Amino acid sequence: MEEAVRDGVAEQRERLMESLRIHGGHYAELSRRFAAWLGLHSTDATAVLEIAAAEERGTPLSPARLSERISLSTGATTALLNRLEAAGHITRAREHSDRRIVTLRGGGHIQERADEFFGPLAHRLDAAMSHYPPQFLAQVEAFMADLNTAMDNHLTERDAVTPRSLRSPDPDGRTP
Repeated sequence: MEEAVRDGVAEQRERLMESLRIHGGHYAELSRRFAAWLGLHSTDATAVLEIAAAEERGTPLSPARLSERISLSTGATTALLNRLEAAGHITRAREHSDRRIVTLRGGGHIQERADEFFGPLAHRLDAAMSHYPPQFLAQVEAFMADLNTAMDNHLTERDAVTPRSLRSPDPDGRTP
C-alpha cells in the first residue's frame, strides 16, 4: 500500500515538473515574441524587462546586478546597455550619494510597451488565480520559493564544476 502511495506521489511530482517545463517554455516564447515586437534581440528585451520589473518593485538594478540576472559578463552587459541607452530604451543615472553607483531606469516608453504587450496576459493570469483561496496561493508561493532556492543552489554548485569535455588538455595533450 505504501509503495502505491509513493508511486502516485512520484507520478504527481513528475506531472508538476512537466507543467513547470511547459510554463518555462511559454515564458521563453513570450519573451521571444516581446523582443520581436520591440525589434530587439532577445537578450536586449530580457534586460529591458528585468530593468522595468525591478523599477516597478521599487528596487532598480545596477549594471552589475543586471549582469547577474541575465547571466552576461560585465563587458557584454556594458555593450548591451550602450545599445539600449542609444536607442532610448533605458537610462543610466547616478542617483545615489555615492556617485560611483549607477542605477538603471527604463525609458519612458518601455513600461507602456510592456503593459501593452503583457497587460492582456496579466489579466488572464489574475483571473485564473482568482479561483484559488489565499491560503492555497501562499502554499504555491512557498513551493515555488523552495524550488527556486533548490535551483539557485544547484546552479551555484555547478558553477564550480567544469564539464570534463570543456577542460583544457594537459601539456601531454590529455584531458584531465
